[in-house]
Amino acid sequence: MNMVSYGGGANSTALLIGLHQHRIPVDLILFADTGAEHPHTYAYLDVMDRWLKDHGMPPITRVYKTTRDGKRLTLEQECLQSGTLPSIAYGFKRCSLKHKIGPQEKFCNHYLPCQKAWAAGKRVVKFIGYDAGEGYRSDKVLLGDLADPKYSKWYPLMEWGWDRAACMQAIEDAGLPQPGKSSCFFCPSMRAEEIIHLRDHHPDLFRRAIALEDNARPNLKTVQGLGRNYSWKERFGKEFCTHGNC
Repeated sequence: MNMVSYGGGANSTALLIGLHQHRIPVDLILFADTGAEHPHTYAYLDVMDRWLKDHGMPPITRVYKTTRDGKRLTLEQECLQSGTLPSIAYGFKRCSLKHKIGPQEKFCNHYLPCQKAWAAGKRVVKFIGYDAGEGYRSDKVLLGDLADPKYSKWYPLMEWGWDRAACMQAIEDAGLPQPGKSSCFFCPSMRAEEIIHLRDHHPDLFRRAIALEDNARPNLKTVQGLGRNYSWKERFGKEFCTHGNC
């Protein structure tokens, strides 16, 4: 049982292309949808699904976090309800654990082929898209990977020697457009030029990010806003109102 955690960016796209080129079978492709991806990522999922179909590979299965009663809970909704920013703004990674890793693990726990593999005493092979320049990332989780009773982690891009440039070249050679960076549209890790691009090209999303920041402001003690040590609204959007068109 081989699965890919597809992130919608260059590395995971190149990973799927490379697996096809190396004739390595893929049984399941999961995309964990936080409900707040950039528009170009949602559009690219459809592009990638067509490519996968044309190359005899499984479609992308979208998973997402739900509440205990089965209702969908987006990261934006969670932040607004709790009056907080995404946890990465505070130096943590809980948003990724809850809205990316958690939904995929929950899906696999109820997915019959995974259940059969585990019942037979096997581990599900999970392909991870760290490129050849990201060895430090796999080194950090090596001991955890080896001790994982359910998943056997494999980092093919490293094995093939594909760095970031090679990944982008593989995408171009496959006749696909570049996917762009995958992240939430209010991610505190976004660079200034990315925030400005969001503001100028997707003002509705920028306004939602400012509304999220405004909603959390009464509870902020250790950070200034979505920029951690600065507020997106103060630096990039003083003219934006969070109550519709102003």
